[in-house]
Amino acid sequence: MSIRPLASAAALLAAALSSAPAAAQQKFVTIGTGGVTGVYYAAGGAICRLVNKDRAKHGIRCSVESTGGSVFNVNTIKAGELDLGFTQSDVQYNAVKGLAQFKDGGAYGDLRAVFSVHPEPFTVLARKEANVKTFADFKGKRFNVGNPGSGTRASMEELLAAMGWKLGDFSLASELKADEHGPALCDGKIDGFFYGVGHPSANIQDPTTSCGARLVSLTGSAVDKLVADKPYYARATIPGGLYPNNPEPTQTYGVLATVVTSSKAPADQVYAVVKAVFDNFDEFKKLHPALVNLKPESMVKDGLSAPMHEGALRYYKEKGWVN
Repeated sequence: MSIRPLASAAALLAAALSSAPAAAQQKFVTIGTGGVTGVYYAAGGAICRLVNKDRAKHGIRCSVESTGGSVFNVNTIKAGELDLGFTQSDVQYNAVKGLAQFKDGGAYGDLRAVFSVHPEPFTVLARKEANVKTFADFKGKRFNVGNPGSGTRASMEELLAAMGWKLGDFSLASELKADEHGPALCDGKIDGFFYGVGHPSANIQDPTTSCGARLVSLTGSAVDKLVADKPYYARATIPGGLYPNNPEPTQTYGVLATVVTSSKAPADQVYAVVKAVFDNFDEFKKLHPALVNLKPESMVKDGLSAPMHEGALRYYKEKGWVN
């Protein structure tokens, strides 16, 4: 009787056992983003691409998930179902303070900041045939206010409150997701929509190209008061000529996109994600046009209301960006 098959089997078993710890050590990190045509999804993909590039070193596999947006991401991180997520700076502020959409659930004390990303001007688009010159012209028209759970919807409600408007002031206040409002506009189902997004965005490019949609400025006393009273808002300008059929600059205001996590997220994992982005920063900025003008020194402080996660803080201290 030959003992070679037994020896071979033993060798295979030993090899399998020796590789088991390596497989067990692989960690999975999921980043919640937004609609697939928005910048959150693209920026999340850019982060994961850089994390996965060095997977052999740190054993982390990063993936993105398309979600309902800012509020959804915070609540899902809180539930332990996402590791990191994108959220508007105003939504981060409200989560930490237990305000607005987080009033019923109370302040989320375990929320932690990782870094901020691109500016997100609030962008209003009108159907070419709707005869809209200012935001006030949307009164009595069909307008998409954003899906519940999105940062866009939360900001829309804050603007309406400042203006003394209610959802009933529109003839239709639709709740389409970001991926749906452009086609609905071009199909004549709505007259306009409000969306917080980094620029340039395919989400705005498509309807301005396909059906000549027009950007509408967001200015006036209600906006002046919001910018003056809320620390997470700032004025913004969408450059003229950035989109087809919109040659003039559009004046508006907005927030910053931020990346957040939970205090329960392992420090080494968050450190690895942050290191992947900033060690490859020039490459990161090239992965989407909205990221081109980012500066690390601003990203570690602007728009961040939650305490910094210890893993991120460790990297920033190594770089001398924070004390």
